[in-house]
Order: sequence, then C-alpha cells, then structure tokens
Amino acid sequence: MHEASIAQSILEIAINECLKAEGSRIDRIRVEIGIMNSVNAESLLFAFNAAKINTIAEDAELDIIEKPVGGYCKGCKKRFISKELFILNCPICGGQDFVIDQGRELNIIELEVSGETEGSKKYT
Repeated sequence: MHEASIAQSILEIAINECLKAEGSRIDRIRVEIGIMNSVNAESLLFAFNAAKINTIAEDAELDIIEKPVGGYCKGCKKRFISKELFILNCPICGGQDFVIDQGRELNIIELEVSGETEGSKKYT
C-alpha cells in the first residue's frame, strides 16, 4: 500500500511548511493526484487520518482532486482528456502520435494553517 508512504510525505511537507509560515495548526491540505499514479483516494485518506494523529495536523481535512489523463495529439493538433488509465490512440482521431502531459501529478496545491493569535491563512 504505497498510499501510506504518500500520506506520510504529504503530512511531513505540510508540517514543515506550516512551521515555516509560523503557524501552529494545519486546517486543510488540498492535493491533486493524477490517475496514472494509481493512488486509491480512499486508501490515501485512511492512511492520512491515521498518520495525522498527535500532530499539528490532527484536525486537518485532506481534499483530494483526481486529475484525468490528458495530452496533445500531433496528428489532429488537438488536446484531449480521458478518464481511461491507458491510452493507445488519440481519443479524437485515433492517431498514435501523441504526448501525455497530464495525469501524473502528485502535488500539494493548497495549505490552510492557523496560528495561536491569528486567523486562518491559505498558501498555494
């Protein structure tokens, strides 16, 4: 289950960024994950909820945005998006001269932190 190590990495990065921003609590973490990474969102959420116990992210919510596979076909010169994990042909023209440029993401895109004396802050 590689979701556990991904959850731990997300948590470590978020805690480090929170402390750098002089925050004392993490309220929300938003991540985008491309479907080509084969990360199960439910397993990641479960692993995150287990890993965050007794940390400054204990009450944090993890929002997961799944990104579909996307690319550019050199044949028909059009962009495409597909919910299919494996693409052998351009879904528009059927050509095989294309580049996949979306679907491999694994990024923290937003972090909401709070401090003892101040309100919530968002970092993107």
